[in-house]
Amino acid sequence: MRNVVVLGGSGFIGSHVVARLSAAGCSVRVPTRRRERARHLLPLPTVELIATDTFDQATLQRLVRGTDAVVNLVGVLHGRRGTPYGPAFERAHVRLVDRLASACVAEGVTRVVHVSAIGADSRGPSMYLRSKGDGEAALRAAAGLRWTILRPSVVFGAGDNFLNMFAAMQRIAPVVPLGGADQRFAPVHVGDVACAIEHALRGPRSAATVGRIYELAGPGVYTLGELVRLAGVWAGIANGRGRPVLSLPAPLARLLATLLEFAPGGPLMSRDNLDSMRQPSIAGGVLPGFAPELGVERPASLEAVAPGYLGQHGLAGRFDGFRASAGR
Repeated sequence: MRNVVVLGGSGFIGSHVVARLSAAGCSVRVPTRRRERARHLLPLPTVELIATDTFDQATLQRLVRGTDAVVNLVGVLHGRRGTPYGPAFERAHVRLVDRLASACVAEGVTRVVHVSAIGADSRGPSMYLRSKGDGEAALRAAAGLRWTILRPSVVFGAGDNFLNMFAAMQRIAPVVPLGGADQRFAPVHVGDVACAIEHALRGPRSAATVGRIYELAGPGVYTLGELVRLAGVWAGIANGRGRPVLSLPAPLARLLATLLEFAPGGPLMSRDNLDSMRQPSIAGGVLPGFAPELGVERPASLEAVAPGYLGQHGLAGRFDGFRASAGR
C-alpha cells in the first residue's frame, strides 16, 4: 500500500493519518475544497494536495485511479433536520460513500478503510447515527471491495473540538448548563486512531482486518458531565476547580439545544447531538477495540494526554489576561 488517497485528510484525524502515512514513505493524495485549509500538510514530502470537489463521481474516479487504497474520514456533526436524516448527513455520510465505492470498483481499487462512529445504525436514535449506518451499508454492498470499518468513540487530542470546546465555554460562562450529562463516552486518542488506520492498511496483520468492523475506545469511561468538569480543571479555569456543571432535565436540554443550533459561527450543540447521546459511545458491540492487528497495545488515557494540551491553552489565556489588565 504505497499510494493512498485520504478523503478528509486535512481535518483533525486526517492530518494525523496523513502524517503517519507520509512518515512511512507512502505517497498520499489529499483532495480538499480549500487548499489554504490544508496548508499545514505542505511540508510533508510525499503529500499531494489536490483542490477539487470530492462529491463529483468523475472526480472521485480520477482521484482513486492508480492508487492502492482509499481512506475515508469525511463526516459532519450538524445539519438540517429530515427523515431519516437531513441533506448534509445524506451527502457526506451516504451519497459520498456510495459514489466512492462505485469509483473504486470502476477503477479496480479494492482496498478501502472507512471511519464511521460507535453506534452507527440505520435504525439508530439520531440522524447522525442513521446516516453513518447507511453509509456503512453502502460500502459493504459494493462488490469486490476489501473494506475495513473503524468506529471510534469521541476522539481527543491537541486541537480537538471536544475537550477544547468545553474548556472554552468555561472561560466565558460562570456555570455550564448541560443536557445529557449522564451519557457515557470512552474517549480515544487521535494518535491511536491514526495508528489503527495505518495498520489496517499496511500493518503485518492487515489482511486480518479485511471485512471486519472495529469499535475504537479508550481505556476509561466517563459521563459527559465528568468530561466537562475535567476539561475545566485541566485548563486551569477557576483556579483549577473548573466551573459548576448544571445537569438539565430533558425538556430544558432540548430547548437549549434548539437555541444553540442557531449560535453564531455554527452550532455548539444540537437536538440531534442529544439524540446521538442516547446511544452510549463505549465499546462492547461488534469487535473489541484495538484488536492486536490494529497495532495499539496500550491506548492512551485521557489523564495522560489531555492535561498537557488543555493546560497550555489555559496558561496562555491567563497570560493574555495579565497583559490586558496591564494595558499591554
